[in-house]
Amino acid sequence: MKTAGFTRKLQLAIAIALGLGLSACDNSPPLQMDGPTAQWPHVGGNQQGQRFSPLTQVTLENVDDLQVAWTYRTGDVSSGNERHGPTTFQATPLVVADTLYFCTPYNRVIALDANTGDEYWTFDPEPNLTGVYTPACRGVAWWPGEPAGAANASNCKARIFTTTLDARLIALDAVSGEACTDFGNRGEVSLLNNLGDVRTAEYYPTSAPLVINDLVVTGASVQDGQRVDAPPGVVRAFDARSGELRWAWEGTPPGQMPVSAAMARAGADFTRATPNVWGNMSADPERNVVYLPTGNSQPDHYGGRERGDMDYYGTSVVALDADTGKRLWHFQTVHHDIWDWDVAAQPVSFTQATANGSVAGVIAATKAGHIFLLDADSGEPLFPVEERPVPRTTVPGEFSSPTQPFPTLPKPVHPPTLTEDDIWGIYPGDRAACLELFRSYQYEGLFTPPALGKKTLAWPGIGGGINWGSVSINPTSNIMLVNSMRVPYTLELALREQVADLSGADQVGANPQEGTPYVILRGAFLSPNNTPCTAPPWGVLTAIDLNSGATLWERPLGNLEGLAPLGLGRFFNWGTPNTGGSLQTASGLAFIGATLDGYFRAFDISTGKEVWHDKLPAPAQATPMTWRSAGGRQYIAIASGGHGPLAYAALGPERLGEMLGDTLVVYALPAPD
Repeated sequence: MKTAGFTRKLQLAIAIALGLGLSACDNSPPLQMDGPTAQWPHVGGNQQGQRFSPLTQVTLENVDDLQVAWTYRTGDVSSGNERHGPTTFQATPLVVADTLYFCTPYNRVIALDANTGDEYWTFDPEPNLTGVYTPACRGVAWWPGEPAGAANASNCKARIFTTTLDARLIALDAVSGEACTDFGNRGEVSLLNNLGDVRTAEYYPTSAPLVINDLVVTGASVQDGQRVDAPPGVVRAFDARSGELRWAWEGTPPGQMPVSAAMARAGADFTRATPNVWGNMSADPERNVVYLPTGNSQPDHYGGRERGDMDYYGTSVVALDADTGKRLWHFQTVHHDIWDWDVAAQPVSFTQATANGSVAGVIAATKAGHIFLLDADSGEPLFPVEERPVPRTTVPGEFSSPTQPFPTLPKPVHPPTLTEDDIWGIYPGDRAACLELFRSYQYEGLFTPPALGKKTLAWPGIGGGINWGSVSINPTSNIMLVNSMRVPYTLELALREQVADLSGADQVGANPQEGTPYVILRGAFLSPNNTPCTAPPWGVLTAIDLNSGATLWERPLGNLEGLAPLGLGRFFNWGTPNTGGSLQTASGLAFIGATLDGYFRAFDISTGKEVWHDKLPAPAQATPMTWRSAGGRQYIAIASGGHGPLAYAALGPERLGEMLGDTLVVYALPAPD
């Protein structure tokens, strides 16, 4: 009788729930099929990198009705093998003329019908992935091609540009997916040209090329911490029609002549060990300027006389003339960077409203958790920046900057110091063990330099702070949204002769720093139970007013679902380490994945309230985008594929595959009857 009674009550509860659900659906306003339409022709939405859409069909009132409209699985996913590490699906698709373009971790380029997900074509460049730390491709670039009736029209009109993990730049016909044979050598240019000695998987691009005017501009990642004599970090602009090298920018210090494009065409190699640009670049078409986020100088954690003056443009935002590559200005966010706090975030253009009128600006968001708002024409800060004294190094042969730049506004999104009160633990005994570790570390606050023979606490860690996902802004309200993480690392310099064998040591564990006296050992600040030693939140979402510099709200981003024991994780909204970025729309919504818990979320940008979420097939360490065709529905897409290194750190090698995937997930409101 008890069972039957319970069953009847359960049936009644389900019926009531269904009735309420049907009632809610019946009362939903009809889907508005008029209103703005928009494409997404660049990885950042526009060349300025604002990650904003004017679309308004999905609103605060109906966002809860979002559902999966279609999905596409690439098949390009791996937990790693003898050739390469685990994959990372981080692509932000483009949508142009109702066609969606994106790339996979294996550099395949795929074109789909943007409204149905039907496949138009795929292109496989068959890259050599040997030695690649984590196969990734964050996006492709689109060039509109020749104007109608142009005399110099090529065999391809509109083009898709993509780069590969074996360092090639490829031009594809946007309609057919065939290589544009008049570009370079039958459709491709080797990015290894004029680089000199490059070891296996030491140099490769992961971010999208930048297209401005009739140029396609490329940077690349140079493997961390390997050697003083690292490959060049040169940024190059190629003719979008022919593939000819048009200009080259090298971050050589004043007094050292850079190698020009003309010199390279004549056979000269570019200057070794210049700062590289591995994150997304941006452009201001009105000013005809390209903005570069530069990495720190090699070999990352030691910068003695062996590094020379290559710090000059390191860890900076650099503005270049788009036609010539000539430097206009630069702003350095970290002096003599020995923490690996390179600028990973795409610089973002905006307009600041002041009492004296509008000022064009550029946002530089950093791994240190600092956000610098800079004048677009001069690079001067829009709010005061203070040079403050910081701890000095005691490592023989090393020097460090006596001061570092600190923005007064906006305030940092990462806590500047860590104290004993911040040490934490989940299990019994964790906090005591973590406190003992903390007291054993070298730590004097932000910018504590790496020490010799003793672990130094790096807070933020080498991932930031703010990483490559950058920020999104609503240019009407001038609200900026930024996601960040709070995960400390440890750094320790060791004499080379004391570290006999680095073979098999992975990139996050130990790096050789050849050409210096020291090896760098990098690790995490974790309890004996492999849990964080610092108190939550470990991931944060922050909204900032770009006019005043004021922080509007801040909230933890993510929960511990799938990470905490006994299935309790979804109740702990403590934030998670995250990577990827956000999207804002004109209807006042912000969308973001980025977290390890595998949820895709929407927030009310004015309050920070979470208004919708959905569980994805895998975590989305990527940036969402949106589009809408005339008379159609607004679609919102996110790459759901996880992040190999983050998944490895969270679950270990045995469960790594649980957090990896290969699915592009596309949402929309229900279609009208």
